[in-house]
Amino acid sequence: MNKCFAVYLRELLIFRRKEIRQILSMSVSPVLYYVAFGIGLGKGLEVGGKPYIEFLIPGLVAMSSMVYSFGIATEINVARFYWKIFEEFQSSPVSNVSYVAGEVLAGMTRALLAVFIILAVGLLSGVKLYFGIQFWIAVILNSFLFASLAVGLAMLVKSHADQSLLSSFVITPMSFLGGTVFPVENMPLFVQKVLYILPLTHASHAIRGASHGETVGYQPFAVLAVLGLLCFIMAVRVVVKARD
Repeated sequence: MNKCFAVYLRELLIFRRKEIRQILSMSVSPVLYYVAFGIGLGKGLEVGGKPYIEFLIPGLVAMSSMVYSFGIATEINVARFYWKIFEEFQSSPVSNVSYVAGEVLAGMTRALLAVFIILAVGLLSGVKLYFGIQFWIAVILNSFLFASLAVGLAMLVKSHADQSLLSSFVITPMSFLGGTVFPVENMPLFVQKVLYILPLTHASHAIRGASHGETVGYQPFAVLAVLGLLCFIMAVRVVVKARD
């Protein structure tokens, strides 16, 4: 555990060196989405009998917890390709599981900070939501899944430039198609079936239902937990291969 927290602490120290810029960056997207979608397009609209803004904010929580937890991949690749930090880990007594766990925790921490910023924007705008235990479980599981995926994929890319391709082909499409800014139920049935393959769709459903005070079934939590565990195992195996 100490070695895991050593990796985690390193990422936190790096974050502290640019925390103001990071926080400002995390604040831009939710404000833009709120203005463009919540006020510009969604004013006067209702989804399921609720104002559209109450539909949008939980979707932004799901989206941001994905985007910013996955963002740890960029930090890993900067450390690998420019600072050669991964080579130091290769020669250190830090185990592969400890390394992956530390990086995943760092990604989850960034995601939770981004979520708090979105919730602050929502509260300041008068949006009333419920933040119970199911809400936070869904957020944590979603962050864990995409942070684990980020660590695994970061070890597979061959250059820092390839990192943008991962975001373009994996994260960006999921951000808009995972039930974050529009109800998946509005799509044709065959499209819905495809979209329910996306883990973000399950995260959006769980986070939104919990934030509206509804009792969410076990299925979305089970999907996120199983996929997160598989991604974590994949990340450990990829790190083992990279160290060899």
